[in-house]
Amino acid sequence: MKWMCSVSLAAALVLHPALAEDLKAPHALTPQARDAFVTDLLKKMTLDEKIGQLRLISVGPDNPKEAIRDMIQHEQVGAIFNTVTRQDIRAMQDQVMQLSRLKIPLFFAFDVVHGQRTVFPIPLALAASWDLAAVADVGRISAYEAADDGLNMTWAPMVDVTREPRWGRVSEGFGEDTFLTSAMGRAMVESMQGKSPADRYSVMTSVKHFAAYGAVEGGRDYNTVDMSPQRLAQDYLPPYKAALDAGSGGVMVALNSLNGVPATADGWLLKDLLRNEWKFKGITISDHGAIKELIKHGVASDPEDAVRIAIQSGVNMSMSDEYYSKYLPGLVKRGAVSENEIDDAVRHVLNVKYDMGLFNNPYSHLGPKESDPADTNAESRLHRAEARDVARKSIVLLKNRLDTLPLKKSGTLALIGPLADSQRDIMGSWSAAGVAAQSVSVLQGLKNATAGKATVLYAKGANVTDNKGIQDFLNLYEKAVTVDARTPQQMLDEAVATARKADVVIAVVGEAQGMAHEASSRSDITIPPSQLALIDALKATGKPLVLVLMNGRPLALVKENMQADALLETWFSGTEGGNAIADVLFGDYNPSGKLPMSFPRSVGQIPIYYNHLNTGRPYDANKPNKYTSHYYDAANGPLFPFGYGLSYTTFTVSPVVMSAPTLPHNGTVNASVTVTNTGKRDGATVVQMYLHDDIASISRPVKELKGFKRIMLKAGESQRVTFPIDVQALSFWNAKMQYVAEPGKFGVMIGLDSVRTQNAEFTYP
Repeated sequence: MKWMCSVSLAAALVLHPALAEDLKAPHALTPQARDAFVTDLLKKMTLDEKIGQLRLISVGPDNPKEAIRDMIQHEQVGAIFNTVTRQDIRAMQDQVMQLSRLKIPLFFAFDVVHGQRTVFPIPLALAASWDLAAVADVGRISAYEAADDGLNMTWAPMVDVTREPRWGRVSEGFGEDTFLTSAMGRAMVESMQGKSPADRYSVMTSVKHFAAYGAVEGGRDYNTVDMSPQRLAQDYLPPYKAALDAGSGGVMVALNSLNGVPATADGWLLKDLLRNEWKFKGITISDHGAIKELIKHGVASDPEDAVRIAIQSGVNMSMSDEYYSKYLPGLVKRGAVSENEIDDAVRHVLNVKYDMGLFNNPYSHLGPKESDPADTNAESRLHRAEARDVARKSIVLLKNRLDTLPLKKSGTLALIGPLADSQRDIMGSWSAAGVAAQSVSVLQGLKNATAGKATVLYAKGANVTDNKGIQDFLNLYEKAVTVDARTPQQMLDEAVATARKADVVIAVVGEAQGMAHEASSRSDITIPPSQLALIDALKATGKPLVLVLMNGRPLALVKENMQADALLETWFSGTEGGNAIADVLFGDYNPSGKLPMSFPRSVGQIPIYYNHLNTGRPYDANKPNKYTSHYYDAANGPLFPFGYGLSYTTFTVSPVVMSAPTLPHNGTVNASVTVTNTGKRDGATVVQMYLHDDIASISRPVKELKGFKRIMLKAGESQRVTFPIDVQALSFWNAKMQYVAEPGKFGVMIGLDSVRTQNAEFTYP
């Protein structure tokens, strides 16, 4: 590894002798050495060169290669995103070393959200694994593959807590819970950055979207967010803080306004909180075109005003617009923006380049030219075994009537549905450099699992949707949805005929990946009508019906839950999704996933989440009362609660045993249960601990997740699981915005989901 880096650097010095004088490598990767180096470099830079460092551009039609070469020569660009091949990255870095005066290296970034070339399950599915070791594997492999492509930074992880399944970017985050999202985000940052983002196979993370983007009103992307300071601090900010405490070098600023102030213009958010209170030393980056959008937000009068507001609010780098480079020189000349303010932003950009090791070796993530893969998409570059393992862990068994699953690898199986043979959809959104032709569809997975043992019949059965407007929307930027030339009835007839020949029907239904993506908010979270008609027709055959869900958000599934004999939530499970789904369907893997979001009964229940406040008139299903908080036309709770998921075996949880009745001020108290596998199969499950503050100065949630542990038990085996509880677990932001733990009685709830728990209590004096 060291040899590769040294050879690359030596080659760079031979090709570009001026580089030796400017770099004076090697530089110690310490804050002190970095600050001294950057301070000295800033003194050498002209104003135009400084402003150039604040510009982040995308490779594409807006910036052809000739234009990029000219920008590089005149030091008008600091970083580049959306290029993912070593050859292209090396060529642009070469141009910096050959053409620019100061030879300040570029950094290269991409949306590596759940894999680079190997596509892992979407982040919502990763959260469903409740397995931090598995998530760390995803982070390490994603970083390895990204760095192997020459990248230095990723726009990930997304740690926006959301209770809004209408929002398309639900698929990109870790669900509705603050504690779970914080744990997942921390694991991703630590695993992707490793010991140092300068290491050959590590990348720097840029946590997003700061802040509270997941709370957009109505679930409409880019919409406004308005919430109390307590809710913001208690529920939405902690995952960002956890990611930054884990070392994330970057923060991507959200597109939404927060309490009336667009995040890109929010000095309280980006300076007072992020810099002064949280002591963040890394880089802040606007989201795509966000500085321009300050005009449409109504807080900037013109482009110059937007630039002034953004730079003075703390946005260091401008993504994908020319506003900084076009308007900052004039603003500085007129005194509307000081050069010290420019220097502050540039310092953060140069700091992260230093931390990436680029001033030691601009080619550190490229290796020598001879090491470039002959085939960028070579099969040997994928990590299939790891992807299959993580995908299996993310699958959630929602229903299994009369042990319909696991299926036998014999007889005739009918696999039906518009998503059953889709290699593109199984990858999900933000699939980076993944190649659809390399992904395993459900059809291929079933054929792989049953080869020589069972017959698999296939019929498409329906289009994902028959709505022409939605079809056109999904195909706006890529051919994402294929519309069958046959009529819906012809497709249904074929599906029914196929089902009648089979012993069991497996229907793969849900959403196309483009339906759960950025700018893909939905007002209706049911399965599209074309697929509902298919389910109805298959149910009418009388054959056992297994519904395999493929989707990027919680769906409303009341009728489907009644129709299905078994219901399997597989999300968008990635490159090895088809094989992983087959593993679960046939019992080669016992499902252990748990829901990271509540599944509503209807869109009318939204927002629905487990850790709500109780209200003064809580509804009691055992003692219904008209004048309580409930719907009179539907059940109050979710169809499937947070933390829920079945197994092919059964588990019991013993009563909770407390190590002491009181939590000492500077100590801990332990809550323990014994979990027993009472079934006939080995299996894993997730033990979850929730706390409730009985009496507080403000109303507190009915329960909050404060601990979880994934355990594996052989049939008949028992294991004692202990959760330590400290004062931090009791603390919250009070009405005066003080972070406190108040004395009183606390409830402890431990179970295998958020509803069915064993309960105990303790006091905090």
